[in-house]
Amino acid sequence: MTDRDSKIQKIIETNPGIQFREIMRTSGLKNGVLSHYLGKLEKNGIIKVARGPRQTRFYPPYITEDESLVIKALRKQTPRDILLALVKEDGLEFSQIVKEVKKSPSTVSLYLSQLVDDELVETKLVDLKKRYHIKAIDVIDKLVEDYRPGLLEKPTSGFEDIINSF
Repeated sequence: MTDRDSKIQKIIETNPGIQFREIMRTSGLKNGVLSHYLGKLEKNGIIKVARGPRQTRFYPPYITEDESLVIKALRKQTPRDILLALVKEDGLEFSQIVKEVKKSPSTVSLYLSQLVDDELVETKLVDLKKRYHIKAIDVIDKLVEDYRPGLLEKPTSGFEDIINSF
């Protein structure tokens, strides 16, 4: 394993769920060079790559599927704010979440739907009102403890939130 391999591996291990551009910025490597090394690390099972629409995230191989979903949410500002609001006070109504995260209802709705789809948050009817509850609290607690402050203090830019709200 070369110095570059281990440098990239260390960046990914300390920043699970990191995106390509962040690795490029942190490592100082150019696009083509970084692509080459990431491909090699993935092929050898040293890193895991999660490819999704409009984004690819890189993880150490020991990160589980459940953990990667939580990490993905925690690395974006609005989903992280929603999860932290629900950790602070479980069972919030939609309007309370909107107020708590200080984003438009459409933006909150978009991310809340994703969190429900990813099974990190669930809905329950209480007194004929829809309330949101954290479903993956144990995974969230473990990850926050293992990776804080890095995971919680290095969100991707708010630009992604703006684009996704359209």
